[in-house]
Amino acid sequence: MNDLKTIERAYEAARQRYAELGVDSDEAMERLSKIAISLHCWQGDDVGGFESSEGLSGGGIMATGAYPGKARTPDELRADIDKALSLIPGKHRLNLHAMYAETAGKVDRNKLEPKHFTTWIDWAKANGIGMDFNGTFFSHPKADSGFTLSSADEDIRKFWIEHGIVCRMIGAAMGKALGTP
Repeated sequence: MNDLKTIERAYEAARQRYAELGVDSDEAMERLSKIAISLHCWQGDDVGGFESSEGLSGGGIMATGAYPGKARTPDELRADIDKALSLIPGKHRLNLHAMYAETAGKVDRNKLEPKHFTTWIDWAKANGIGMDFNGTFFSHPKADSGFTLSSADEDIRKFWIEHGIVCRMIGAAMGKALGTP
């Protein structure tokens, strides 16, 4: 309860300061409450994903996947996101990367299907939120050269093109299932 009073006093001080500058903070908060923020999944696990228990390979991104308290499973990440969304006013979206597929590491990125994201879609439905979806063109052995779609190696380029295509299909399936593109 003490924390709530502290927050309310701080907001009142901010409201007064903004009013001095000609800003109606209550109106601003009302306008913001209608804007959906797309919360990135990787904020809960330091871009680790769940493809492999060994962690990330190299290939194009600087991430440790080792911050204290990071989510270790999709269920832990969903619980962390639930908590974050409970603290952010308004209705928001989740931006999910392909490396968060639930395949137990048995499906490579160019073979992913909407079924590998069923639990995420069910979770979003239960929370009444939409989802955005990204391919993951990094942290994969076929990205170790630093090149994916622009690789000089035709097989590597083909792999990443296939990944992009399946990701468009997955994103479309998510949008259809959730009723929001």
